[in-house]
Amino acid sequence: MLKVAGLDAFIEKTPILRQVSLDLAQGQMAGLVGRNGAGKTTLLRSIMGLLEPAAGSIAIRGEDVTRVPGYRRAGMQVGYMPEDRRLVPELTVEENVMVPAWANGVADAAARLARIYELMPEVASFRERRALQLSGGQQKLVAFARALMCGKQLLLLDEPFEGIAPALSRRLVEVLVALKADGLSVLLSESDYTHSAHLVDRLFVIERGVVQERPVTRAA
Repeated sequence: MLKVAGLDAFIEKTPILRQVSLDLAQGQMAGLVGRNGAGKTTLLRSIMGLLEPAAGSIAIRGEDVTRVPGYRRAGMQVGYMPEDRRLVPELTVEENVMVPAWANGVADAAARLARIYELMPEVASFRERRALQLSGGQQKLVAFARALMCGKQLLLLDEPFEGIAPALSRRLVEVLVALKADGLSVLLSESDYTHSAHLVDRLFVIERGVVQERPVTRAA
């Protein structure tokens, strides 16, 4: 589903990623764990085509997308939840969720929206409210829902649990369990291993732009 090989990335001539390699099979869920500033967001943005790498390659479903514009990712059924949510404040919740469908002509958008509301009834309950009227945690849910609109094959989730109440964290975990059962591939970043330890099949640790795979340890 996803293969990253020998990836280098710079931001304003500063090296951020150093020879990053990782892969993710269909239906696998992987954690990308590292401190703030370790390079997690840069890696996810590179995979999404929002940052052009200096070296290396990125393949999604066997297709080399290293130089493919970022806007093509949604058409490849890849969903992305940025750390800072990036909602359109003046649009309603439902409009924010539907933006990827409108932009990419998703044929089954109505069915996708119904499935999202089934998975996340909280989002359905405030779908007519404007995004600017929501709490930070609620905005996280909406950003997650928007990623699901196109993310039928691969989801990239950047710090989905950061800054939200424990109850919302538990709800996100429940949704991720359901998505895993549906066979989606998911790469999610966290600053620690707190929420995803019992979810992930693979664990990648990033430190100073270098990624290493580590064994997944389960709590007794």
